[in-house]
Amino acid sequence: MRIAIIGVGGVGGYFGGRLAQGGEDVVFIARGETLKALRTTGLRVDSIKGDFVIEHPNVSDDPAAAGHADAIFVTVKTWQVPAAAEAIRPMIGADTIVVPLENGIDAPDQLASVVGREHVLGGLCGIVSFIAAPGHIRHVGAEPFVMFGELDNQISKRAERLRDACLHAGVQADIPPDIHHALWSKFVFIAPMSGIGAATRVPVGVWRSMLETRALAASAIREIVSVAMAHGVDLGGEAAVDRTLARFDGLPPDATSSLQRDLMEGRRSELDAQLGAVVRLGLAAGVPTPVCETLLALLLPQELAARE
Repeated sequence: MRIAIIGVGGVGGYFGGRLAQGGEDVVFIARGETLKALRTTGLRVDSIKGDFVIEHPNVSDDPAAAGHADAIFVTVKTWQVPAAAEAIRPMIGADTIVVPLENGIDAPDQLASVVGREHVLGGLCGIVSFIAAPGHIRHVGAEPFVMFGELDNQISKRAERLRDACLHAGVQADIPPDIHHALWSKFVFIAPMSGIGAATRVPVGVWRSMLETRALAASAIREIVSVAMAHGVDLGGEAAVDRTLARFDGLPPDATSSLQRDLMEGRRSELDAQLGAVVRLGLAAGVPTPVCETLLALLLPQELAARE
């Protein structure tokens, strides 16, 4: 199966590397120092699941030259999704599927508006990984997985084919019965973790152990559960709060989100796609989100400074 990876960061580098290691026909679309590193020293992944190196990855900075792909994983930062959608147009064949592995909730619609809804699946992943250096990915936590599915929740041959390719390469993959429920389940986990981690500037093991910040996380989760319900997705009320807090408890104590790391290092973050999206969707549905609004307001000055 010909699989394109758009963005070779912590997510794209790890999963693309595993797929290439497993024998799939993978092409990486990269640029700048990452492109140079992949062409000269290859792709190195240091992982708690076993280190590996792809010595001569197929890499290009030109999606048109790369040609059509059977599946395209979009793993850029959330604010780069619209530009990525335009860039991958030449890679779209008659039955190409485009799978975003993003931390936000908006990517499927953003991609569909450019490449056509018939080509887009919903998608998400779980992993704690980051760029150690260009072409060098470090996976430090979580059992890596991907989930994806057709936006109408029908089981399709093309989704099954991609799932089977992932499984053959050793990547845990699943097609959930309801991809929208799965996307919101990821969202209700990552947005509070990102916001509280970035505001407190401590890892999850610290803030989850303090009564005050744990209570703040629970309140943020409740807000997102209410917003999801208003948009037609039932996450399970208080059971979702308990389930999400348990997921925080299962993380390595030194775990941080990519949004937190970006803000702490003065880089542009996915603040708008996470807490910003909660606030926007809450306003659209008439659902109050005071905790998420406060976290957004506290972090916005850092975000705007990074953008400048």
